[in-house]
Amino acid sequence: MICTHAAGQLRRSDAGSTVVLAGWVARRRDHGGVTFIDLRDAHGRVQVVLRDLDIAGSLRAEWCVLVTGEVRERPAGSENPNLPTGEVEVVAVTLEVLSESAELPFPIEGFDEITSAVDERTRWRYRYLDLRREGPARALRTRAKVTSIMRRVMEANGFLDIETPYLTRSTPEGARDFLVPVRLQPGHWYALPQSPQLFKQLLMVSGLERYYQIARCFRDEDSRADRTPEFTQLDIELSFLDEEDIFGLGEELIASIWREVLDVELPTPFARMSYADAMRRFGSDRPDTRFGLELVDLTALVAGTEFRVFQAEHVGALVVPGGASYSRKELDGWQDWAKSRGAKGIAYLLLDEAGEARGTITRLEEDTLKAIPDAVGASPGDAVFFAAGGRREALELLGALRIAVAKQRGLIPEDRWDFLWVTEFPMFEPISADNVAVGESEQGWTAVHHPFTAPVPADEADFHKRPGEVLSRAYDLVLNGMELGGGSIRIHRAEVQQRVFDTIGLSREEAESKFGFLLEAFQYGPPPHGGIAFGLDRIAAIVAGTDAIREVMAFPKSSSGGDPLTGAPTPITPKQRLEAGIDKAPEQQ
Repeated sequence: MICTHAAGQLRRSDAGSTVVLAGWVARRRDHGGVTFIDLRDAHGRVQVVLRDLDIAGSLRAEWCVLVTGEVRERPAGSENPNLPTGEVEVVAVTLEVLSESAELPFPIEGFDEITSAVDERTRWRYRYLDLRREGPARALRTRAKVTSIMRRVMEANGFLDIETPYLTRSTPEGARDFLVPVRLQPGHWYALPQSPQLFKQLLMVSGLERYYQIARCFRDEDSRADRTPEFTQLDIELSFLDEEDIFGLGEELIASIWREVLDVELPTPFARMSYADAMRRFGSDRPDTRFGLELVDLTALVAGTEFRVFQAEHVGALVVPGGASYSRKELDGWQDWAKSRGAKGIAYLLLDEAGEARGTITRLEEDTLKAIPDAVGASPGDAVFFAAGGRREALELLGALRIAVAKQRGLIPEDRWDFLWVTEFPMFEPISADNVAVGESEQGWTAVHHPFTAPVPADEADFHKRPGEVLSRAYDLVLNGMELGGGSIRIHRAEVQQRVFDTIGLSREEAESKFGFLLEAFQYGPPPHGGIAFGLDRIAAIVAGTDAIREVMAFPKSSSGGDPLTGAPTPITPKQRLEAGIDKAPEQQ
């Protein structure tokens, strides 16, 4: 090392020492015959005093320099209490310019002030400069600490860190695969893994019993603000277990991260809620439980009504405290909001301070109309919003409305960590245009989680006879309305697995083609097993204090999947296409 010390680690106890420091010029200030620079390295910054050095006046922001000098205490009254090194400065004897910097595309200093002023794509394009700034660099260090804690907890619990292949075969896992042509076998393709799911189950068959991996995963999905084509998860699988083992391990892991990174002691065990209760009460399978505003089912109350709006499979309501003060413009805004989500609109009832009702459902039968405020727990001055339609669609609309209302009215506490295990998800759901895989018909059933998820013991014997009623041994960990991780207890008996395949319409030939290597392994005494995967990007972003997972990725892709830094994806040459077997040579056509 050419340095003797890190700039950001100098303290009063170092006064009198001769040090060699290297870093970047963060700021330069000229005061008469004396020049001051803030020298920044990975550990922080320190003030350097330059006297009688000809180079001082030439220095510019982000030049990389090497400084030799003496540490001394700052003169009384000139200390900087905002810097850990603020009690000392380095009086330079020599300064060597290691490299100069071109004109910057954006300022490095003042991160908090200019984040919103700098175009995100520009930041990603010059990410190597962005990471010199305090906020982005701190976010990556936080991620590294989270990863270290994860490894430590897993190893303390006897798990082995095992790497699985990146080049594998395409298997149906819910999203499109990224495909890689194989030069030596033209017309054949590898797929990048959406998850290590099948490999980690094979490791359980192998008898290793406890596996984990900080796994890179790839999914060719449509662009979205919180979605990237490549992401990282803590992948876990273990044998001879039940749900309690997963819950205990997950809680130990999360509590360790919050304790060591945020100095927050989380109460355990975490709360638990069934999928059915989460949907009924909050209209979401990842409910934010930091505030109330629970949904109310009015289907039975309005049954048999002549009011056509409520002639639906499900009618639900949400009470908005103080919502009777909404203006016509605000009410119209909620209608536009609902339509933007694919709904026809939202019915509403406003209760004035005298308890008189007005709104879009006043044509409802008088007795039913009068019963609604008590049925939903509304008081004078409140508004009641209604959604009617298919059960799932109505609940999800009200669930999204609940969050939107809470944000608008400032009802969400910002200083709470509400962790929740959501359990007993449905095992199957009808195939629809939203979940049908490419090439499949829109009839029959599909697995909600994946086809290797086990049914709850009570449903195991006859789940194939009533797929719409069956519960699975799947579970998610949710924090403040965000999913942090999910997994399940797996099927390990061939007969049960075949009935699942039969239920989702997967023939033996198709199952053999897609999963033959796993099914073959399951002929050799597979143990009961299960696991969970935690989103490393999401967890790191939360503890780093950001809503954007890209802030904790070293070189993130844009929301459209492009890489502003390298320009990827890019076309390849005709020669590369021929070598990869994508195209045929002219003489072969």
